[in-house]
Amino acid sequence: MLFLCTGNSARSILAEAILNHEGKEHFRAYSAGSQPVGTVNPWAIHTLETLGYPVEGYRSKSWNEFIDGPEFDLVFTVCDNAAAESCPVWPGRPITAHWGIPDPAAVQGHDAEKAAAFLEAYRMLKRRIDLLLALPIASLEKMALHETLHAIGRDADHQ
Repeated sequence: MLFLCTGNSARSILAEAILNHEGKEHFRAYSAGSQPVGTVNPWAIHTLETLGYPVEGYRSKSWNEFIDGPEFDLVFTVCDNAAAESCPVWPGRPITAHWGIPDPAAVQGHDAEKAAAFLEAYRMLKRRIDLLLALPIASLEKMALHETLHAIGRDADHQ
């Protein structure tokens, strides 16, 4: 799976870490950005570390690194800017879905406010990924899976 955001410094990094940890027996996650900022936001690393996730190896990278592979089954945009951009044609013609999450890196203020924003982004992503992991993906038709993944992005935070 591939998680996309514009800067690939916060939300997509969190999603990559969550799925690689929670779904490690069945999935491999990657993240990338259309306009990567070049560094991972320190609050993303702090949040992952605080919650007990491994933090080594994450970096802000361009989606161009993945144009020739690996073949993805699923590609998610996690920011509205990336969802509005023309994405490359991915190898394997994956199912795509938009899981918009407010940008925690845009929060200004005290450290407590920034930490809270990153924890909220983590909570939203974790909920959606938990719902994804609970799906009987192998038994769903492609169109049904597509609709279900979009519904998770729309509805997960209201359940």
